[in-house]
Amino acid sequence: MQVVGRRQLVAGNWKMNGDKALVGKMQKIFATAGLDNMDVVICPPSPYFGLFDGKLKLGSQNISEFDSGAHTGEVSVAMLNEFKCQYSIVGHSERRADNHESNELVALKVEQVLKAGLTPILCVGEPESVREIGKLFEFIAAQLNAVLMKVGVSQFADVVLAYEPIWAIGTGKTASPAQAQEVHAFIRGHLAKQDVNIAANIIILYGGSVKGNNAQELFSQVDVDGGLIGGASLDPQEFLSICQAANQ
Repeated sequence: MQVVGRRQLVAGNWKMNGDKALVGKMQKIFATAGLDNMDVVICPPSPYFGLFDGKLKLGSQNISEFDSGAHTGEVSVAMLNEFKCQYSIVGHSERRADNHESNELVALKVEQVLKAGLTPILCVGEPESVREIGKLFEFIAAQLNAVLMKVGVSQFADVVLAYEPIWAIGTGKTASPAQAQEVHAFIRGHLAKQDVNIAANIIILYGGSVKGNNAQELFSQVDVDGGLIGGASLDPQEFLSICQAANQ
């Protein structure tokens, strides 16, 4: 098994929040942040893509499974490429719930992102009810397997994974470092059944009420490679402190 050394990554998912002023504040603060040991990605609402100056990496919050056509309200990978977006969140629990995105549709979207040369940030995670009945690992395996069946394990060399327990998103609840590590280790082990090198080198982020005061302990877990950050990414100073925790 060859491990090349996983680089920490922190992605900020603004969801349907933010404005031009926030774009300016974020770029000003991160211009001199000196984060040499990790990568920062901002995933703003798509109308703000053109306001970024190229110094921060950009990602989208969603992507269409289609190349183009009569799909009102959707955004294509070609459009993202024009704005030099390098990442796209795929399969976030809010889209799975609000827009009824199935595991199979998520797999199609991952395939589309990969074909365009972008990096999908593939989200997996369980609701509290699933955890309570002891079906956590089966639930996450099903989410992973749908994508594995569609694109093959070799393509996961170009995928970032994000474990977001649904019960911890925007609730103030956070999985303990031990809980996060347990699931991240399961994900890595599940992929290792098909390819140990892919499993060892894939970046797996944690998301779910990550703050500046808990980021370092979460990111220090052996299988946690950074975070997918929601609410805290709307506060430039708080987001910076999370990134600094990943940069250590």
